[in-house]
Amino acid sequence: MISAGSQLALLLLLAAVIVISAGMGYIKIPFTDVLRIVGGQITGYDGWLADIDKLHPVVVTDVRLPRILTAAIVGAGLAISGAVFQGILLNPLADPYTLGVSAGAAFGASLAILFNIGFMGTWSIPLLAFSGAVSTLFFVIYLSSDSGGLSSNNLILSGIIVAAILSAGISFLKYVADEQVSVIIFWLMGSFGSKTWTDVILTLVFVGFGFGVSVFYARDLNLLSLGNRTASSLGVDTKRAPLALLVTASLVSAVCVSVSGIIGFVGLLVPHIVRSVTGPDNRKLIPVSLLTGAILLLCADTVTRAVLPNEIPIGVITALIGGPFFCYIFRKRQKARG
Repeated sequence: MISAGSQLALLLLLAAVIVISAGMGYIKIPFTDVLRIVGGQITGYDGWLADIDKLHPVVVTDVRLPRILTAAIVGAGLAISGAVFQGILLNPLADPYTLGVSAGAAFGASLAILFNIGFMGTWSIPLLAFSGAVSTLFFVIYLSSDSGGLSSNNLILSGIIVAAILSAGISFLKYVADEQVSVIIFWLMGSFGSKTWTDVILTLVFVGFGFGVSVFYARDLNLLSLGNRTASSLGVDTKRAPLALLVTASLVSAVCVSVSGIIGFVGLLVPHIVRSVTGPDNRKLIPVSLLTGAILLLCADTVTRAVLPNEIPIGVITALIGGPFFCYIFRKRQKARG
């Protein structure tokens, strides 16, 4: 079991990764200068910036930090969403995209790009992506609900069906997009380029809210794994709690996808890795997943931004690393059970 001290160590590691990442790139900035720049911006004390190149504060605060923090927050959001989905659906293969949220976001973004919808300026594509994700979520819930409430099997099947239909729709949009198809494909592969402080604040608000709701219902999520009858006898509202968690986790995923594009395997892998350390208790699993997801996605984005000679879409990196790693974990567990 992981202790509060270990969680604090993960938090310090995340802060260290943020500082180191902010100094990496085409313009190398020592991490001590990064600390002085951040401290000077927070406190307003210009003395810390006296002997620093005038370009460095602009690079750190206006270019790198918004991207770095957005990547960390999105990684945290996808990780806690994955942990919640796996707990609700009682399926280790569940992730934030199981219910078709990513397909809905991709369809909405593809429509915005194809028809050049720009009534919200740079926010048009994220807004259409978020609308598509939320619409998909509520349609899946409507499709899978019956007189007995929501069942995990119905949710998974409904999500697969709706995602398949939307994927066909996306393929059709790419077919008719002509010269805009490259823009659609690039968005679908995910990227944190050109992020601003508005993106940071938006994702922070939604992920923070989602984390608070998830921790509040963490005990109920533990009891739901015992079955609805047992959970109900222990005081869990077996209709309200799963629906609240489901909607919250899906909304967090929708916001993350609308800001960054589709980034796979984070919500699937991180809870698996963390669960092997913390155990199945969601009161520890969710906070540690948040920190681990933030660290892993930030490291992946730093590699593609500052280490590789040419920037590769972050979704490609996570798939190339996450896919084989998940195969390794899955095979190892199969051997252990055998």
